[in-house]
Amino acid sequence: MTRPLLIENARIVDPATDADFTGAVLIENGVISDISQGAAPGAPDKARHIDAQGLVLAPGLIDMRVFTGEPGHEYRETLGSAGQAAAAGGVTSILVMPDTVPVIDDGALVEFIARHAQATTPINILPSAAITKGTDGRDLTEFGLLREAGAVCFTEGRKSLQSAAVMRAAMVYATNFDAPILHLPADMSLTSDGVMNAGALATFRGLKGIPAEAETIPLDRDLQLALMTGARYHAAAISTARSAELAAFYKQRSKSISIGASINNLCLNENDVGSYRTFFKLNPPLRTEDDRLALVEALRTGIIDVLVSDHDPQDVEGKRQPFADAATGAIGLETLLSAALRLVHSGDVGLMTVLRAMTSRPADILGIEAGRIAKGAKADLCLFDPDFPWVVEEATIRSRSRNSTFENARMTGKVMMTLVGGTIVFREEAFA
Repeated sequence: MTRPLLIENARIVDPATDADFTGAVLIENGVISDISQGAAPGAPDKARHIDAQGLVLAPGLIDMRVFTGEPGHEYRETLGSAGQAAAAGGVTSILVMPDTVPVIDDGALVEFIARHAQATTPINILPSAAITKGTDGRDLTEFGLLREAGAVCFTEGRKSLQSAAVMRAAMVYATNFDAPILHLPADMSLTSDGVMNAGALATFRGLKGIPAEAETIPLDRDLQLALMTGARYHAAAISTARSAELAAFYKQRSKSISIGASINNLCLNENDVGSYRTFFKLNPPLRTEDDRLALVEALRTGIIDVLVSDHDPQDVEGKRQPFADAATGAIGLETLLSAALRLVHSGDVGLMTVLRAMTSRPADILGIEAGRIAKGAKADLCLFDPDFPWVVEEATIRSRSRNSTFENARMTGKVMMTLVGGTIVFREEAFA
């Protein structure tokens, strides 16, 4: 039994119901027991009171694409350090990718991730499992056993299935267990040794480019197969205008298709690579400004369902290399919400839409009980000030790695408090 908690004078925003009002939330024994509009409801004796000061109270964020170094590369990130970073960013649930060392392709490993996370991190860890053994793209894993062990979905993580036959078999297999397939579309014969978006800028920099077709060709294939099999298919991260067009076409034909995008691709473009800045070497790569604007519009219109941080910690030695040789990826758990609020402050996308893409839609796609503010729901909540000014500084980053695309960036909007199961797991010093 825990002490009841009353959060009052909050702007409650719940994308699952399109609710946006000033009110209060009462939390008892880790769940939301009452919600009131206007004045706070009566609270039990000895209840703790928190004045939200008019700040936004939203469901805790759900990040559907997070890489950690555990197991195998704990020096980059552990589940514990990822959990601390997530809590600071208002993220209460993270879907961890399976391409670790060893690959999460066995039920015992899924159970290990779940048990270890429960003991070491304050947030919810959602284990995914590999589609193929060792993520080698050939033999399918035991979906049934992995699902039973607790895997919420199947994915190859950073890798992409090159065989249409294997992808079709995976989709058919996954439907037997009502499990979603998450996939990063990338044709390796076209990606080859490219390191940034193909175009004039890559040529000017003397770097090998990755054409848009390296994404759109396998995406089109996947979406056709999803229609054929009826599978629950989620494109993990698209980056081009053409991909958004394909997504719009196929989503009209199937409600089982969903689309994700990295916040990096909605806030940044290929020009940010600048003078070979390796923190901006990403997968998928940063594309043109026209592509970025097309993705923003796709988010606004609902073509893009989910925003992810694409959190991928890399150590200093991996990034302190020539651009072509540097490790790919950037951290992002702590800046996901603040970066997404840039789209709100610019007037491009509404707050409800942005929050929906990080709360109720991920929950719906993964089939989990989360992402909502409702009576009886687990009290996973995020309280944030949408107008709080701050600068992303290396010294304050909680991740074990520092490879942020938003290093030294000025942000407007910051998480003040994060609760998981009614327990405060993060509180900003500026929030009294």
